[in-house]
Amino acid sequence: MKRSGIFIKVFLYTIIFSALLVGATAALFSSQLMTYYSGLQLQKISSTYKQLIDRSHGDADITEIANQFHDRNQTFRFYITDERSTVVYVTPETHSSGSLAGKNAVGEKSAFIVYLGNGYVLHVFNDDVFSLKYGNLIARVLVMLSAMLAVCVIGAFVFARQMTKPIKTLADNTAKMANLEEVPPLPDRNDELGLLARDVHSMYDRLKITISRLENEILRERELEETQRYFFSAASHELKTPVAATSVLLEGMLANIGDYKNHPKYLRECLKMMDAQSKMISDILEIVRLDDGKIVPVPEQLDVRQTVSGRLMDYHALSEARGQHIVTDIPDGQTCLADPNMLEKALSNILLNAVQNTPDGGEIRIYSDPALGHYRLCVLNKNVRIDDTVLPKLFEPFYREDKARSRKNERSGLGLAIVRKTLDAMNIDFALENTPEGVLFWMNLPAVTKDGIKEI
Repeated sequence: MKRSGIFIKVFLYTIIFSALLVGATAALFSSQLMTYYSGLQLQKISSTYKQLIDRSHGDADITEIANQFHDRNQTFRFYITDERSTVVYVTPETHSSGSLAGKNAVGEKSAFIVYLGNGYVLHVFNDDVFSLKYGNLIARVLVMLSAMLAVCVIGAFVFARQMTKPIKTLADNTAKMANLEEVPPLPDRNDELGLLARDVHSMYDRLKITISRLENEILRERELEETQRYFFSAASHELKTPVAATSVLLEGMLANIGDYKNHPKYLRECLKMMDAQSKMISDILEIVRLDDGKIVPVPEQLDVRQTVSGRLMDYHALSEARGQHIVTDIPDGQTCLADPNMLEKALSNILLNAVQNTPDGGEIRIYSDPALGHYRLCVLNKNVRIDDTVLPKLFEPFYREDKARSRKNERSGLGLAIVRKTLDAMNIDFALENTPEGVLFWMNLPAVTKDGIKEI
């Protein structure tokens, strides 16, 4: 159906109904109007023939009276009959016109009948009486009907327009909704159409929210699939290389080729590579368990300074060998609420990453800033900068900014990935960002008051 179809239908239905109503009204009142108008005409004729009617009640000859009346009113044409319906007088004009071809013809053509005295009957016989009787009435009725029809047409147009305009507007809005386009604000209506429009707009708003959620879910699923694909690809690559290297060493020892005859030396190399692969596999399994939610945090009250100091002891030898200077500034009495094992695991990877990425002779600052409801623990690599496009990728599994150097340093690329998974599992906010002083990693540890209550 065309867009204007409903307007045409409502308009035509209204016109037809109005025309039927006007026709029924005209038919109902036509007989009353005809009777009323005929009475008026009869009164007019009676007044016109009043002299003839008054004189007919005496003993005078009716024929003489009619002749005298006709002499004074020669334009009138009539005839008179007695009580036996015999024509006793007829005007010459009527007789000459052949109108009295017979008694029945005279009776049929008489326009009005007036009863005179002494049993006589006056027949007013005028060919123009129809126009005199009905001409003005028909003209007036036609004008009135035309005016009523014009009013009905205008009213039907306005009515159809007012009825179909909000429906067409709603149809246009639903077409835009189907294409997920923006729709104009709701019209201010309190009738059923307004209620329908509000329901449709409400449904559209909920539909947009649902579609947005579905799109986000699809996007997250795609990202997850891509991450998993990348993870398995990188994991297989990381595991394949040392396995191939170990195979080469074992084959050389079995063949006793050259230096490979020194079995203890190369067996230790094989054992070292297997230990590294064992650690990588453990890290991969830990990431999988964190993703699956199999590792559930068990929060405890921990002293921030003691926790950091305990982890730093493992890296003092490495930092001193590289001539690095580690500065710690964590006040006493700062107590946080976190899982000790998970927090120590995250701190170990963060500190190892800081030592490995700080140039020889560089400085690493570790400090905490109290804030509302938490302590912000910061690890700053001074005078170090990482490309802003690389920063978010550092938390991806097996990502290395410098692959050759990373392999030399025996770095698997899982450290920061484990940090992210661990801190997300404990609902701890964190970030890695560039600052004017260097690269800063921070995490917000939930603070605990002296009474052992977590601050809000």
